[in-house]
Amino acid sequence: MNNIPLVFWLIPIASVVALGMAWFFFRSMMNEDEGTDRMKEIAEHVRKGAMAYLKQQYKVVTIVFVVLAIVFAFMAYVLKVQNPWVPFAFLTGGLFSGLAGFFGMKTATYASARTANGARTSLDKGLKIAFRSGAVMGLVVVGLGLLDIAIWFVVLNAVYDGEATALVTITTTMLTFGMGASTQALFARVGGGIYTKAADVGADLVGKVEANIPEDDPRNPATIADNVGDNVGDVAGMGADLYESYVGSILATFALSAVGGYGFAGMLLPMALAVVGIICSIIGSFLVKTKENASQQALLKSLRTGTYTAAILAAVLAAPLCFLLLGKAGWGVYVAILCGLIGGCAIGYFTEYYTSDTYKPTQELAAASETGSATIIIGGISLGLKSTLTSILIVAAAVLISYFAAGGSKTIVDGAGHFTEAFNKGLYGIGIAGVGMLSTLGITLATDAYGPVADNAGGIAEMAGLPEEVRERTDALDSLGNTTAATGKGFAIGSASLTALALLVSYVNIVQDNTEEILNFTLTSPTVLVGLFIGAMLTFVFSAFTMSAVQRAAQSIVVEVRRQFKEIPGIMEYKADPDYAQCVSLCTQGALHEMVAPALLAIVVPLATGLILGPTGVVGLLGGVSVTGFAMAVFMSNAGGAWDNAKKYIEGGHHGGKGSEQHKAAVVGDTVGDPFKDTSGPSLNILIKLCSTVSIVFSGLILAFHLI
Repeated sequence: MNNIPLVFWLIPIASVVALGMAWFFFRSMMNEDEGTDRMKEIAEHVRKGAMAYLKQQYKVVTIVFVVLAIVFAFMAYVLKVQNPWVPFAFLTGGLFSGLAGFFGMKTATYASARTANGARTSLDKGLKIAFRSGAVMGLVVVGLGLLDIAIWFVVLNAVYDGEATALVTITTTMLTFGMGASTQALFARVGGGIYTKAADVGADLVGKVEANIPEDDPRNPATIADNVGDNVGDVAGMGADLYESYVGSILATFALSAVGGYGFAGMLLPMALAVVGIICSIIGSFLVKTKENASQQALLKSLRTGTYTAAILAAVLAAPLCFLLLGKAGWGVYVAILCGLIGGCAIGYFTEYYTSDTYKPTQELAAASETGSATIIIGGISLGLKSTLTSILIVAAAVLISYFAAGGSKTIVDGAGHFTEAFNKGLYGIGIAGVGMLSTLGITLATDAYGPVADNAGGIAEMAGLPEEVRERTDALDSLGNTTAATGKGFAIGSASLTALALLVSYVNIVQDNTEEILNFTLTSPTVLVGLFIGAMLTFVFSAFTMSAVQRAAQSIVVEVRRQFKEIPGIMEYKADPDYAQCVSLCTQGALHEMVAPALLAIVVPLATGLILGPTGVVGLLGGVSVTGFAMAVFMSNAGGAWDNAKKYIEGGHHGGKGSEQHKAAVVGDTVGDPFKDTSGPSLNILIKLCSTVSIVFSGLILAFHLI
């Protein structure tokens, strides 16, 4: 404990400040009026449905965590191939990840009706309530993330204090609680994504296309399930997802600091950068506001003002941090941090360009509806494929610039076959670029979490029969939310690619340090090549599992909604209420049943590959799944976001408007895009990081037992 400098204690203090601000935003939101009795009734239905699902999901996840913890305990205490702290670190990672999603979802379920009621007064009031409820999620994620890291560092530092290899042991052990966070995040994302998109697809196909009734119409039996799904998938799942990205980037940089020769100062920098990001995010959150009758462009500008201000402040404050902690070497690291910040903003901008209906690509996609649903589907797939170009080039540039700026060189290994010091320093630059990209996550996640709140607000406004001008305001907020959600997903995917690369190299370092054999990790190794193919395959098989899960769950909702329209007389005439609870129950059962297989796939495949092909085969797998997973995630998220906003663009009065044949074609395109953007796409960025953390956790077992 004596070797921890006083400046370290700013980190847990900053985490408490973040959680305190989250509480402040939560209380200010709760002080707003929830609206009419009908609005309160609808909001209560959504709250109960969301909490009921989350309770059941956590029961399933708890069983998985207990089984895995027993396995890790056996590896640690019986086989002696694992650090004894790993089972406990794994459990706390999952706990904190689940808490981040839970608190975010709880806030969202209380905020939606208040946002709709705020929109009765003005567009600005509705925007502020929705955005600041999203800020609760952002600040809870960064606050819990830093708190978890700080607690574990203090505990492990006390245990290993005085040992020559203390820093390496501490950093490699802390990497393992990233697996707990990743596992919880994948279950939350996949399960929540299946729930929300099954309800959404079922509600849209039968309600909008067949029955020709508006979105969120109270006559639609699936409309409550649809609103519940927004919370369990887009909020709870997203919170667990980005918690895992946040801590994963910091922990990977920890490990690279230890081998890169930066010592404790290099470990302190990513945490100090996260502290700066918290302060900047809080400042940026107070700058988000708009005027009445603002256009989509003006609404986007209001959110950009907050996010870009936070990023600029973080960039300015990072310079003295680097110099104070690393001396002259800090300037190269500072350039790497700038690469992450600029890269994150650039990915956000181009994601917005491809998915917002204020730009040409989505407007052209909407025009494809003139010739039917087939052409709008083809156009969306084409748009998504094309959008991978900018994201991949941005990440590639960030990797190269951050690597060489931090001191990396073209010489990777020395005469003895070990990584050179320059190579390790360059890798630290890549890791810190990922931290830089996520440093202002407090506000970036707020813009993402804002989307589902605005979407639910629109649904409540429709079901409660609020005036048309209120629905117009909530529609504007909802359309903005579709774009910010796509931007947030692009941001998460970009940061995941940098984090996955840092974790891959951490795995190589850990494996090589624990064996005297010089392992061949080059492409000339047949096990590496086979691993590459398996990794590439995993991306497609995982996507197939999640897509087919949505398809099966959605089919049950379509059948149920059709049954109720046929068998319950008076629904269409508002004389009888639909059975909302039955659709909620079907979505819950479908999601819980379907989420297990794809989630376990991410754990079983890397382990099986390692036990058969050895550690070099695992490196190939990690390379294959990282590259294909990144490209596929960008494609799916952007295609889905564009289809959604093309539909909104038509509903705004273009190409025939609501109820037209063009609108029906766009609804079909949107339903195809639903599992793209909210289930498979965002789950892939967790997949590539979970594969890395699974490989690190099981590295001792794989080294001790493998066939080839």
